[in-house]
Amino acid sequence: MNHSIFALALAVVLAGCSSAKPPAPSRPPNIVVIFCDDLGYGDIGSYGSKTPTPNLDRMAREGMRFTDFYVGQAVCSASRAALLTGCYPGRVGIQGALAPKSKVGLNPKEITIAEVLKTRGYATAIYGKWHLGDAPQFLPTRQGFDEWFGLPYSNDMWPNHPTNKKFPPLPLYENEKVIELMPDQSLLTKKYTERAVGFIERNKDKPFFLYVPHSMPHVPIFASKEFTGKTGLGLYADVIHEIDWSVGQILASLKKQGLDDNTLVVFTSDNGPWRVFGNHAGSTAGLREDKGTSFDGGVKVPCIARWPGKVPAGSVHRRLAGTIDLLPTFATLAGAEAPTDRVIDGRDMSAVLLGKGGAVPHRDTQFIYWGEHLDAMRSGPWKLHFKHPFRQTLEVGMDGAMGTYGTGNIEQSLFNLEADPFEKNDLAAAHPDVVARLTALAERMRDDIGDSNPKRVGRGVRPAGRIE
Repeated sequence: MNHSIFALALAVVLAGCSSAKPPAPSRPPNIVVIFCDDLGYGDIGSYGSKTPTPNLDRMAREGMRFTDFYVGQAVCSASRAALLTGCYPGRVGIQGALAPKSKVGLNPKEITIAEVLKTRGYATAIYGKWHLGDAPQFLPTRQGFDEWFGLPYSNDMWPNHPTNKKFPPLPLYENEKVIELMPDQSLLTKKYTERAVGFIERNKDKPFFLYVPHSMPHVPIFASKEFTGKTGLGLYADVIHEIDWSVGQILASLKKQGLDDNTLVVFTSDNGPWRVFGNHAGSTAGLREDKGTSFDGGVKVPCIARWPGKVPAGSVHRRLAGTIDLLPTFATLAGAEAPTDRVIDGRDMSAVLLGKGGAVPHRDTQFIYWGEHLDAMRSGPWKLHFKHPFRQTLEVGMDGAMGTYGTGNIEQSLFNLEADPFEKNDLAAAHPDVVARLTALAERMRDDIGDSNPKRVGRGVRPAGRIE
């Protein structure tokens, strides 16, 4: 090549390089968490349900399905505290289901997923049920969320409750303002979905955390007129089908905005189904007991994670994981730092999600409390129940009516969940070594966050927020 021509060409290339913008820093992924209320382990297609859930089935085909995914506790507020803080509910002082005008709420000093992600410039929003305190200082807008639209607590905490008529009118919030009393609950799923889609559209140019904790299928159940009767399988199936539609709308919006390949979507539930409500409740797929218990029917829930190109399509994770792992996992994926000034019980499972779980060991133990009592624990395939009473459904209701409860009792019992997922065959006598090992781990947890029977005050408990 002629040297003058080569020099001219090189000058043109270098000039182009000097005027070009430097490559943009890698944008952290958007994160979407869809959190149902009282959805059972057997309520969606990929977990064996006959209810049509095409969008969730697609998520399972294109992502990862978890077979052994646990919540922090099998009840509303405690479960949500675990999800958002990465801690066992007892560690952050949140138990049960908080009532309207509760004097207790999630302590503003706790650090939520939203607050962790905001350190990386995330826009944050919640559209749906909060249930971590309805006093102003406990609302989601004080816990890292830029926007909120939804209910402050469960949708049955209203004057139409089947057994408690003393609840106040149910409020619908926009940020920190009540905008409606006794809203039409048949429109809630649709309204949450519309807000979620709008949020995606408005924040397409920056990373965002979108939390959609549906009010359904917690009783009383409602579907919009477009979905009522649509499945031919009853109202409960219609409600699940509409939630599936909502998932589809969110996925379609991500695709439309060009965000599909940079968004992790996680779908799960706060606890198992409320079976005492019969045909207005879901299925445990044969797991023992249900909501409000420490058996797997109460604490093991469906979970699907999808992130095209990152989470291996069609994969199944068959080891222990749970909602307490989401905060540290999201922190890693976002390039943020999980809190280091306090104990976080969950563990980073980003390697699991990205298909590298074989190389990086994940958490092997889950402690299962009911209130302040350590009822049970899971370690590998083993689940050890300590002696405790439990709420037992004796008779189910129909069409929104509540059935009847009794009290069951279980002695110390050991189950191998790989061979016996329904917790029927006690193997404690045959495996005293396993019982001894798990009991020793339980003793360490009692020292840390306590146990009500025998009365033990944990050294690692942080106080809930309280109104004096």
